[in-house]
Amino acid sequence: MNTEVLKYTVIHNQEQYNEYCDILEELVVSESNQEDEIELLNLLIEKWDQTQFSREDLDPIQSLKALMSENNLRAKDLISILNLSKGTISKILNYQKGLSKESIRKLADYFKISQVVFNRPYKLKNN
Repeated sequence: MNTEVLKYTVIHNQEQYNEYCDILEELVVSESNQEDEIELLNLLIEKWDQTQFSREDLDPIQSLKALMSENNLRAKDLISILNLSKGTISKILNYQKGLSKESIRKLADYFKISQVVFNRPYKLKNN
C-alpha cells in the first residue's frame, strides 16, 4: 500500500488557501523551474476561488463588499488600493460606475482571487 503523503491537496479552508497563495507567489518570484508545481497550485487556487466567489447570486460589487467585510476594509481603503478618488470609489460601490479592467486586475491581485469574480456583467443605476 502506498502511504506517500501528497504535497498539495484540494483546498478546504481559508488558511490552506492563504498558504498555497504564499507558496505560489514564492515560486513565481523566485523564477524557479517548477512549472508543474506552479500550474497545480494555480489550478487548486482557481478551484477554491470559483467555489467561494463565483456564486451567480453575487454580482462583482456584492463580492467586493463581502471581501471588504472579511478583510475589515472600508471604502476609504479602496482609494489607495485602486488609486482612485473617494468620489469614484463611492460611485463604484453605489452601482453608478462600472469597474475598469485596471481596477478588476488590482482587486484580484489585492485579494488574491481570480479576476472572474469582478469581471461579470452587472447592472448600473441610471442617473
